[in-house]
Amino acid sequence: MKTKTLSAPLLMILLASGLARLGPQAPVPATSPQDDASLLLPEERRHLRNVRQLTFGGQNAEAYFSADDKQLIFQASVGEGRCDQIYAMDLAGGHKRMVSTGGGKTTCGYFFPDGKRIVYSSTRASSPECPPPPDYSKGYVWKLFPEFEIYSARADGSGVKRLTHNPGYDAEATISRDGKKIVFTSLRNGDLDIYTMDPDGKNLRRLTTELGYDGGPFFSADGKKIVYRAFHPETPEEKTDYQELLKTSLLRPKRFEIFVMEADGRNKRQVTRNGAANFAPFFHPDGKRIIFASNMADPNGRNFDLYLINEDGTGLERVTWHPLFDAFPMFSSDGKKLVWASNRNGKARGETNIFLADWVD
Repeated sequence: MKTKTLSAPLLMILLASGLARLGPQAPVPATSPQDDASLLLPEERRHLRNVRQLTFGGQNAEAYFSADDKQLIFQASVGEGRCDQIYAMDLAGGHKRMVSTGGGKTTCGYFFPDGKRIVYSSTRASSPECPPPPDYSKGYVWKLFPEFEIYSARADGSGVKRLTHNPGYDAEATISRDGKKIVFTSLRNGDLDIYTMDPDGKNLRRLTTELGYDGGPFFSADGKKIVYRAFHPETPEEKTDYQELLKTSLLRPKRFEIFVMEADGRNKRQVTRNGAANFAPFFHPDGKRIIFASNMADPNGRNFDLYLINEDGTGLERVTWHPLFDAFPMFSSDGKKLVWASNRNGKARGETNIFLADWVD
């Protein structure tokens, strides 16, 4: 499945099934990281300075810092008809290498805190080929590939270990800063809920039980809270549509709100209440603010920008103002840098690249 435009199709692909496609030996375009003020609009310089573009060409997104802030892990697709794979690189965009196996489709890479191992999801156990794209005869839907299972591996991609064994979707995995828990989204019990497990896949615990999609979870820096996105159908029509689509591993994106809960699933509270597509939330290291992507400012719902909000839902502030897609933000552990994915400065329509900037409070 390939990204075609900068808006809703891109969101669908990135959130639900990873990026486009990349084969086992596909080359990554050479990079020439830029430190160019023209990459930012004047309004964006309130929080972002010294921006650098780290990738050039294809589809690159979901870039996340290692705990020591020296590396980024991300998923990328370069070339026609090839599956996404997981890559790592340094903060200058150099030393880029594939760290997934090259088989199947992969998504959601993340470093363990010690930097020695990684976690990601892949369809490789089902087939080394790309899974078929979703059936759009049912309208605008995401494909929740049931073949996705969660794996860990050494940082160089060797020593792969399978952590989940479930006939339904298992993906969107991230790790607590102490390395003791993996949090992820699964369809294993007939609904899309958030779970935690130990690094070896044991001690599975279900954290959400509300009807609807709960996903994209991240721990706060102190490991005490989890921020996530959720769509909980409200009307009888929405509930019927949601449940019927899940029978064929499909999800129709309606709206997403940002939620926070304790790391054990207690005390769930809603952060945003705007009815837009809010996603990719991540805690600032201070544990009080959340950065996320949303289309709330676009009447047509096609453009996404980054926003900052207090955990209690107050103090909403817009961070990016570019007319093209901006999403998947993450702060460095010291809060001094921000990495995100954007369609800005692309050589081709819909191209998505990774950008790194200094964060100014």
